[in-house]
Amino acid sequence: MTDSSGADSGADLPDRSDDSSAAPDLRASDADREQVAERLRDALAEGRLDMEEFEERLDATYKARTYRELAPLTRDLPGPGAPAAPVNLVKGPLPEGAVDWAARIGGEATSTWGVGVLSGFQRKGRWTAPRQFNCFTFWGGGEIDLREANFEAKEVVVNCVAIMGGMNVVVPPGVEVVVRGIGIMGGFDHSEEGVPGDPGAPRVVVTGFAFWGGVGVERKVTRAERQRLKAERKAARRGLLEGGGGRHELLHGDRFDRHADRFDRHRERLEEHLDRLEERRERRDRRHRD
Repeated sequence: MTDSSGADSGADLPDRSDDSSAAPDLRASDADREQVAERLRDALAEGRLDMEEFEERLDATYKARTYRELAPLTRDLPGPGAPAAPVNLVKGPLPEGAVDWAARIGGEATSTWGVGVLSGFQRKGRWTAPRQFNCFTFWGGGEIDLREANFEAKEVVVNCVAIMGGMNVVVPPGVEVVVRGIGIMGGFDHSEEGVPGDPGAPRVVVTGFAFWGGVGVERKVTRAERQRLKAERKAARRGLLEGGGGRHELLHGDRFDRHADRFDRHRERLEEHLDRLEERRERRDRRHRD
């Protein structure tokens, strides 16, 4: 279509995208502003913008009159359906001690509930925690150990109901914890709340109800990680000694590690003893029922 001068009326219109540098001073339409606003809403939902940044940019979007004013508002955001930067599909080795959280999120849950009535239950080691794990104890106990677990989703809920009993939720470092349980003559442990999670790490929400009982939450490293950290400390002390450091610090550190090892062995033996007692109690209960 041409105007009265014979020129193509649509030939010089810029593409309605953020890269409008060819005609930055052209007036923006309502549709252009709405397109930018939609990109900002997506960025807020994805966590690329916080609420304050989102509100500032959204206000600037609806005040913008030209493409030059609109372009900077989404320049640091990925386009629709595109990543913010090229993704390297060949993974390099992780730093020593770092957790590959992406590899631990996803997959089908291997257990979704636990019950301990006059007895106990455990979920520990290698397992996949579901989006919601429901557990109940009555005159019993339970342990939900997530240190070596995989997670079905980025957020998992551990719903605990403890009646005259107790439960303990163990999470690894780097995982964010939120506690929302209610206790009546009992309680939920909030000591691990407020610790920021690692980027990409899952979030664990502990909720439920405790009556004359309690739900504890603690953050611990795995035994393998504890051994690795101990080896690092020993290597650092050896290096200090070889570099002219004091022998006293080395000996003191070695004594501390030996004490920690004895404590760990004692705790493991105690846990094994409790497990055996629990197995005997369950066998006795089965015989009584039969």
